[in-house]
Amino acid sequence: MDYSIIFPVYNEEENIGELYTRTKKVLEGMKSSYEIIFINDGSTDKTALLLHALHEKDATVKIVNFSRNFGHQNAVTAGLKYSTGTAVAILDADIQDPPEILPDFFAKLDEGYDVVYAIRKNRKEGLLKRMAYSLFYRFLSRIAEIDMPLDSGDFCVMKRRVVDAVNMLPERNRFIRGLRSWVGYKQVGLPYERSERSGGESKYTLSKLFKLAFDGIFSFSYFPLQLMFTIGTVSLVVSSIGVLVAMYFRFFTPFYKQVPGFATTIILVMFIGGLQLFTLGLLGEYLRRVYDEIKNRPSFIVESTLGLEKK
Repeated sequence: MDYSIIFPVYNEEENIGELYTRTKKVLEGMKSSYEIIFINDGSTDKTALLLHALHEKDATVKIVNFSRNFGHQNAVTAGLKYSTGTAVAILDADIQDPPEILPDFFAKLDEGYDVVYAIRKNRKEGLLKRMAYSLFYRFLSRIAEIDMPLDSGDFCVMKRRVVDAVNMLPERNRFIRGLRSWVGYKQVGLPYERSERSGGESKYTLSKLFKLAFDGIFSFSYFPLQLMFTIGTVSLVVSSIGVLVAMYFRFFTPFYKQVPGFATTIILVMFIGGLQLFTLGLLGEYLRRVYDEIKNRPSFIVESTLGLEKK
């Protein structure tokens, strides 16, 4: 198989038909062998029926059905594990990543690159959401232990050896674009114009976006722990100075009894208490990920497959 195209889908009945038609037209024009893998992430609408109908009329359409909704990153992970192509592409099913530009991405692989990731030039979301995305990517790029490309999502094409390397990584809190950067190899970005969603509503709720952001930060950066140590050190120094000042007023000046100290005590208690809760919260994020790894549960459960052997 030359090309594998992966589409994670969740309640995308409005987009399946157009997505298939446009992708099929592009791949037929490339005159190479290919497979289109849809990962049905526990959809509750007509998505599963539409995918089944596509498979019945086109054997290149292959389907993995999850037993429930396991999340976008796990759906992408399943697609990578089931893919067999020498080159693998990951696109979203909302058609914001237009399949018509796939030939340009595959051409970059022919130039010797192992990974070609998409760089979003313009987003069609609201101003507040665009600002949040921009701030997150720049913050993550600044604190990450590896080189994290700016404004780059999951949309990319990869050679088989990169896919095999990503598949070997066992962690369960997946941040695919981070794992893609972590494995290394020769990578390059390709700018593109991100389209508006073709139909339906975005399945990435605010809570899911926060989880994705936390997975990126806590999986690829020790900055929160370093920040915690820095704040703790500064607090210790300030507290030590405060103790010396209090002792000085107590033993060497007549003003100690004139200073009630109640407000100062409350402020210090609140500051130290807030600092401790903040510290525990950061530790909890790392500990939660350790707990997930220790449980050793699979990242997803496959209910059935069409055109593929169940793995």
